[in-house]
Amino acid sequence: MDVDLLVIGWGKAGKTLAGRFAAAGKTVALVERSPEMYGGTCINIGCVPTKDLVVSAEERRDSDDPQEFFRTAVAGRDALIGTLNAANHQMLEKPGVTLVDGTARFTGPRTVVVDTAEGQVELTGETVVIGTGATSRRVDLPGFDSPRVFDSTTIQHIDPLPERLVIVGGGFIGLEFASMFTHFGSKVTILDRGEEFLPRVDRDVAEAVRQTLLDMGVTIEQGVRPTSLDDDGTHAVVHTTKGDFAAEAVLVAAGRVPVTGELGLEAARIEVDERGFVVVDDQLQTSVPGVYAVGDVNGGPQFTYISLDDNRIVWGAVMGQGTRRRSDRVAVPNTTFITPPLSMVGMDETQARKSGRNVLMAKKEVAKIAAMPRPKIVGETHGLFKLFVDADSQEILGATIFSIDSQELVNMVALAIRLGAKVSDLRDGIWTHPSSTEAFNEVLGTLEPLA
Repeated sequence: MDVDLLVIGWGKAGKTLAGRFAAAGKTVALVERSPEMYGGTCINIGCVPTKDLVVSAEERRDSDDPQEFFRTAVAGRDALIGTLNAANHQMLEKPGVTLVDGTARFTGPRTVVVDTAEGQVELTGETVVIGTGATSRRVDLPGFDSPRVFDSTTIQHIDPLPERLVIVGGGFIGLEFASMFTHFGSKVTILDRGEEFLPRVDRDVAEAVRQTLLDMGVTIEQGVRPTSLDDDGTHAVVHTTKGDFAAEAVLVAAGRVPVTGELGLEAARIEVDERGFVVVDDQLQTSVPGVYAVGDVNGGPQFTYISLDDNRIVWGAVMGQGTRRRSDRVAVPNTTFITPPLSMVGMDETQARKSGRNVLMAKKEVAKIAAMPRPKIVGETHGLFKLFVDADSQEILGATIFSIDSQELVNMVALAIRLGAKVSDLRDGIWTHPSSTEAFNEVLGTLEPLA
């Protein structure tokens, strides 16, 4: 089969491009190796199901039985994801789109052979989009093949809920699951190989996050490297450079690696970097003309909204004016969904100090923001706000918001940065009450020169 667009992997960018090309009258083939992944990582095993579990965990009360509550939460998660998975498949059940279940491997620059249940299918695309994503990194240490060892996907269906959970990795994914499982009722211990907690975050923010996790009951061990694991059938013991840690389950949250091993990229002469990610240019084209790589597989920021923007870039390059590029992206926000969520955009304090600008900083703890009663209403007053402003232009340079609703507030700051808004636009804005947005009225009134 020859098609105008061949998409390998049903992620955010790939499925969006498939729909857009089909709407434009083009022929499309979309290959996905697992029916459980219709729609991509985000809706099936990533952003949506984990955040659904986060919300459920936050709703648990001390009077709830942890095991029964967790099973009910997982059932709710599965019902939601089943609906979204089916809806994503239905979205592309349209004229001009051929959906192929199977594993693709390249045999030439723009040709793949797909192993399906019915046999092999050969597909050639005038334009090819690789969107196979990334998967959890495995720990190659003795004993870590135990059935008590989970990754961020498999632990979402752990049964029973572990009384004790050891998390190997102190990055953002590990912290999300630490917060979640603590709220579900597990006793969580984080083993972080780094000597410094959240080393790429401002020290005061990192300390606020650490203290919040400690207040929940999470144990955090720094400078710890696992060496092996023993499983006696009732629990696991993680042996480390700083002692042994016992638990009913172990979550490995040690980063993610690209899913490229079975693609046969060498047959197409598609280049990858030293980590295995597909090398792309500023418009996401690989080393082979007409072949693009989108989403997590190209080594960029691993967020579904980046994948959505990848779709815009590829669409422009193939079907449009070709003006949009990765380097055009400004003020891309991110959020870690611990409780409360931690969100960041633009410059942090370290970057502001190194910018050579005359910088003003506003900083205030959430519990002390009188103009924002919402955290007190919902009973979550942990956190702080930090915002940075160019003293000369009055433009906003960045923000770190560790607070309830920060995943929404950070988008407002991101838009303000992109539009070149002045600090007064946020500080003197008229916002609904009671809302978290009101914090800007008060916090931005405390601007002082960054010493």
